[in-house]
Amino acid sequence: MTIEPPAFDERRRPHGPRDPGDAWVVAPSGERYWGAFGAAGLLAYDPDRGVLLQHRVSWSHYGDTWALPGGARHEGESACDGAIREAQEEAGVPDGAIRPRLMSVFDLGYWSYSTLVGDTVEPFEPVISDPESRELAWVPVSEVDARPLHPGFAASWPHLRNLLTVRPAVVVDAANVVGAVPDGWWRDRAGAADRLIERIGALAAAGTPAAALDLPETTWFPEFTAVLEGQARAAAGVEGITVVKAAGEGDDTIAAEAARLVASGRVVTVVTSDRGLADRATDAGAAVRGARWLLDLL
Repeated sequence: MTIEPPAFDERRRPHGPRDPGDAWVVAPSGERYWGAFGAAGLLAYDPDRGVLLQHRVSWSHYGDTWALPGGARHEGESACDGAIREAQEEAGVPDGAIRPRLMSVFDLGYWSYSTLVGDTVEPFEPVISDPESRELAWVPVSEVDARPLHPGFAASWPHLRNLLTVRPAVVVDAANVVGAVPDGWWRDRAGAADRLIERIGALAAAGTPAAALDLPETTWFPEFTAVLEGQARAAAGVEGITVVKAAGEGDDTIAAEAARLVASGRVVTVVTSDRGLADRATDAGAAVRGARWLLDLL
């Protein structure tokens, strides 16, 4: 969990309007934390270059140390959106360059700091775009500890570093999940599959509670794959969800997809209430959840 004391002094945003979130929160014991609505930062990870770090200016709190791009959240802003916005403002992170993987939250009750760990899906070079950075750099994972780190980031880094190898994936037996609700799906199998995939897309964007995946931290953003068979293969799908159209038996395709993802190092969950398929998925090294598990999340 990332613990981030006040990141900036009163010189933050010296020009232009001040956001209501740009204010101190004073703890009952007297410590001050930056961000009236909490704060958030981005740990951008590129397997070839490492993590994106910001060398903080000397006038900031714990100046001249290295940490994550981040800062105060705006009123009504989600932690995920706040982390991305701050990274764009402080490091020039392009739109669409980061795919969220997990959210780690340090919550004191009266103030919280949220760390979004995200994978780089479009390579980019960071750009110093405001006065809060002396330097921005991609730092190899093995070399992060060699830098003078912000104390909060130094405390959280060992735990976050271990999570960089955890990449969850969920494979959905779409026919089984659709068939679990008697809503007339049999009259339009492709339309029913489309509606399911659209709902999965919303879940993928919002994130899945860590407890539902038996993983640590607060929220994860697993990669979802929906396997379609028969008439449902005519479904169009939605952006962000991988759709696999089985040429034959859907069970064979689901088992093969689970085995492929496990072999690639993913932490795989197969969603099905079919006992035979569940056994095959377990044999492949995947966890299994019933259709009701996914329907409850949706």
